[in-house]
Amino acid sequence: MYSSNVLLLMPSGYEWILIILALVLLFGGRKIPELMKGLGQGMREFKKAKEEGFEEKEADKEKKEAIKDK
Repeated sequence: MYSSNVLLLMPSGYEWILIILALVLLFGGRKIPELMKGLGQGMREFKKAKEEGFEEKEADKEKKEAIKDK
């Protein structure tokens, strides 16, 4: 039941066209590539920080295991 409700909230083809048209009208054709570039950089930084967090967590686990083994 939950998954069917989520699908109803997703934009359809016609709604995507309206969203894109609104973006073009608000930001202009020249600003949209800059906005997408910034969004891509933000996503890359988030992904990098997430991976570094996992690496630090694994390193902490290894240190704790090394201390237990002694």
